[in-house]
Formats: sequence, structure tokens, C-alpha cells
Amino acid sequence: MNPEELKRSLAAAAARLDQVMREDLAPLANRKLAAVLEHALFAGGKRIRPLLTIQAARLVRAATDKETPPAPPAESGDLDRLAISFEYLHAASLLHDDVIDLAEQRRGRPTVNLRWDDGTAILAGDFLHARAMLLAGLAGGVACLGLIGSATQAMVAAEFLQQEAASSRDWRQETYFAVLEGKTAALIAAACESGATAAGGDPAQCKAVRTYGANLGLAFQIIDDLLDYLGDPAATGKATGNDLQEGKMTLPLLLARQGATAAQKEELERILLADPASRRNRFDRVRDLLEQTGAFAACRTRAEKLIAAGTAALEIFPATADRNLLTALGQYVLSRKK
Repeated sequence: MNPEELKRSLAAAAARLDQVMREDLAPLANRKLAAVLEHALFAGGKRIRPLLTIQAARLVRAATDKETPPAPPAESGDLDRLAISFEYLHAASLLHDDVIDLAEQRRGRPTVNLRWDDGTAILAGDFLHARAMLLAGLAGGVACLGLIGSATQAMVAAEFLQQEAASSRDWRQETYFAVLEGKTAALIAAACESGATAAGGDPAQCKAVRTYGANLGLAFQIIDDLLDYLGDPAATGKATGNDLQEGKMTLPLLLARQGATAAQKEELERILLADPASRRNRFDRVRDLLEQTGAFAACRTRAEKLIAAGTAALEIFPATADRNLLTALGQYVLSRKK
């Protein structure tokens, strides 16, 4: 599948999932909550997590029967509701993250906490979290409810770990990846595994899609870390340098410290220990140091290896168009600009 075909497939899937979410939220009676969710949910997201739930289910069905008939309407509806539960939980985490990070912009729009207030953002996130759990339980049963619950627990634990690492200046790669596994990879892995579980996948199939999802999530975040230094704000919808200003030790910085000369390492650490405004003012210099130490290239290599391993895990499934889409999605993650 070439990049243009992938974009068309993603756009069509996103449009359909948007409609599923709009229908699910239509009964909301509170106008303010409805307006906040409209603002938070429908800003052009690609709906990767619910798409992965659906694709994982299709992989299992294709492996069970090479000519699997279309799912009955009720079954299809259940899968859609299970799928959007992962988009709701993702959106809930972003609402809460924006409050924690004092963020003012997301996807080129004012954050909910800026347009309304922190309390509104927290409550909207709580609603989406609760709705995600309800849908996962109703549509996917106890097993899928357990998967999304475990992912939520991992996300919160990782947020605490990230805060502790920042305050204690824990600059180890092990800590960085532990945070990533909880904050990003856990939810994507659960989205994949839930789809396979709902379709009746066996343990090997569920493990395969979970591995793919976890690696996709890790690679996605590594590329996100790169975009915070190398991205175009017009494409990403957010300014570069936010991670540096907030003092986050992302992989580019960790790899730069590892490959830096003594003088470069001292300069980097002096900048990192400065106040947020000073870090922001030194952004261009830090970017130069990351380039000089080979950190950007090393990050990309790490992401490429993760995608390769995740794609290889899917080889237990037939080589169908659905598997090809997931392979192409991995390559898209590596080449994305936003």
C-alpha cells in the first residue's frame, strides 16, 4: 500500500469513526459538555487507536476463515463501540495532560483548559474516561474491560513516574522507556489486543497484535520527540521546544548526553538545569548539540527497529490487505510530519 492509498484509507476510516462517536454522544443533554467534547474530539484526529482495534479483529477473522463474511450488524456495532472507547480514553488523557502541562494549544486550536478552564477540562476528561470504560465493558465484555482498565492504570502510573523522574533528575533510558510504555504504548497495545480478543483470537494472535501495537506506540512517541525539535509548527499544530522548556528528558536528549563530549555534556546539563524561560531561549543551541552528537539519527534508528519488530510479529497472520495496511501504518509513523 503506497502512502496515498494509506492516507485515503485512514481518512475514510476516521470519517466513519467520527460518525460513530457523534451518534454515541448525540443523547447528551448538557450543552456545555457537548460543546466541550465537540471541541476536544473533533479537531481532525486520525483515529489510529480505534482503527487498530478494528484491524486487529479483521486480522483474526481472516486467519480463522480466508473468506470471512462481513460481520452481522450487531457484531459490527459492538466492534465500533469497543473501538471508540480507545479514542475516548486517549482524548481523556490529553485533556488531563493539557491541564498538568499548562498547555495552551493542541492540533492548532486552543486547549479546553484555555478556552474554558481547568475544571471543565478535568470533568470532560472524567466523562470520556467513564464512557470509555462503559463502552468497553458493554461491547467487549470483561476481558476487554480488563485490558482498557489495565492500560488506564499504566498511563496514570507512568505519569507519576515521569514527574518523579523530572524532580529527581533521573536521566536513564530505562526510566524514559518505562514512561513511554505506560503513557503511550500501553493504550495502543490494548486497543490492538482488545480487537483480537473480541474476534476470538487465540493467545498467540493476541500477543502478536499486542507486540505490534506496543512497538508502534513506542516508535510514535520517539518520532514525536523528534518533531518537538525538528517539526514544522504549521504542520504539527504546536510550537517546537515545548519538551525542552518543560524540562522533559526525551530520547534525543538522553542519546545526546550519551554521545556528547565532556564539554558538550556539561553545556547540555547547564541548560537543562536552568529555568524554563532560559531553556526556551537556548532551544536553537540545544538543537545544534543534538545534531552534532548524532542524537537525531540514533532516535530514528531506534524507531525503525521498533517498527520492524512490530511488523514482523504480524507475520503469523495471512498476507491480506488488512495486514498490508498495518505494515504501511508503521512506515507512516516513521515518516510523519505531525
